[in-house]
Amino acid sequence: MTELLLPLAALPFPEIDPVIVQIGPLAIHWYGLGYVVGILFAWWYARRLVANDKLWAGGKSPLTAEDIDDFLIWAAAGVVLGGRIGYILFYDLARYIERPGDILAVWQGGMSFHGGLAGVTVAMIAFAFRRGFSPWSLFDTIAAGVPIGFGLVRVTNFINSELWGRPSDVPWAMVFPNGGPEPRHPSQLYEALLEGFVLFIVLRLLTHSALKLKQPGFVAGAMVACYGAARIFVEFFREPDAHIGYLVGGWLTMGMVLSVPLLVIGIWAMLRAKRAAAAANDGPEAKADPAD
Repeated sequence: MTELLLPLAALPFPEIDPVIVQIGPLAIHWYGLGYVVGILFAWWYARRLVANDKLWAGGKSPLTAEDIDDFLIWAAAGVVLGGRIGYILFYDLARYIERPGDILAVWQGGMSFHGGLAGVTVAMIAFAFRRGFSPWSLFDTIAAGVPIGFGLVRVTNFINSELWGRPSDVPWAMVFPNGGPEPRHPSQLYEALLEGFVLFIVLRLLTHSALKLKQPGFVAGAMVACYGAARIFVEFFREPDAHIGYLVGGWLTMGMVLSVPLLVIGIWAMLRAKRAAAAANDGPEAKADPAD
């Protein structure tokens, strides 16, 4: 009897057309717009950070606004190529071997955060060495603004009715159009909140109140570690990909497996940044006043 009542108690899914506008064969999707707006926000925010010399060690940013402008194309290529290649390799390799033409159909979805992170990391390292400054400062600058893009893309996953959560009887559960009759966790919105808004606020406090840009690598480490922790947490509410399922028992997912190294690497980067800053100061860190 309870199972019959669950769908009646679920919130209605707000059916939003995944296509914003279509003119002939050209269609603009919310999914693609989320990536574009996220990248543009990270670019704008990075320019603001490098313009505020008080946030940086020695009272001078190691990067310029022109560096950020020039890196924009590198970042976009790293995110898109890395995200797509990562999804193909980690989540659905058999499909793309069988139908290689689908590799270019990015408008159908299929992007991996972990692959996108790897792609943009490679782009940042190559760009930093080309310009002659430390990759750690570029990591920090870009990392501080990317959570907004994470959140926007997760919202578009919700609009597309994809990557929904596990069956649930919580009051805010929803019946997704392609998720079967069971009410489910809107796990895309959990991720949008944690990986987007909350993570951005945490990093904002680190850059402007704790002045952690003075410790190159700390902000980037915090972003990676916090994302890994948030992703592992939300995976307990998210339905695993049908073609992969649970890796162990009824709980371990591919998303968890790929996120554990992020948590470890992020913690290592923060510890490395603190040690390097202490060594540079030849002693304990000097307490700095919060920046404007």
